[in-house]
Amino acid sequence: MPKQSLVKEFFLFIKHEKKWWLIPLVAVLLVVGALVLFASSSPLAPFLYPLF
Repeated sequence: MPKQSLVKEFFLFIKHEKKWWLIPLVAVLLVVGALVLFASSSPLAPFLYPLF
C-alpha cells in the first residue's frame, strides 16, 4: 500500500464517512492556531490579545 499524506487521508475519510461538518471545524482550528502563532511572534501582539 503506498503511503498517503495525512491531508489526503483526512479528505478521503471525510468523503467516505460523509462527515462534511468536520471541514469548517478544522478550518476554524487552523485559523485560531495561526492567529496564536502570529500573536506570539509579532510586534502587533498587544493588539491581538483582546481577541482572546
